[in-house]
Amino acid sequence: MSKIVSARISEDLEKELKLIEKIEKTDRATVIRKLLSMGVSEWKKKYALDLYREGKVSLWKAAKIAGLSLWEMIDLLAKEKVLLNYTIEDLREDIEAALEG
Repeated sequence: MSKIVSARISEDLEKELKLIEKIEKTDRATVIRKLLSMGVSEWKKKYALDLYREGKVSLWKAAKIAGLSLWEMIDLLAKEKVLLNYTIEDLREDIEAALEG
């Protein structure tokens, strides 16, 4: 089911949207949905990185929050220069999470 969301944007942002519409050869709603989806995906990755960096979640949980596989999360940690802090307790949590599904 789709929901309607409205927002006020600056004239500069509207110009950027028009440019993207022209380049992508598509309508405004499609462009906004695509950009919003990309933004949410990036936000989830940043949020998961922050939680992991602060030691609030395990590697497995961070990957799940970010919507990534465990290996993709490890790659993201390396790309963002976040140290892999992996304890025995993390291993236990990850095994339990993997067994749950």
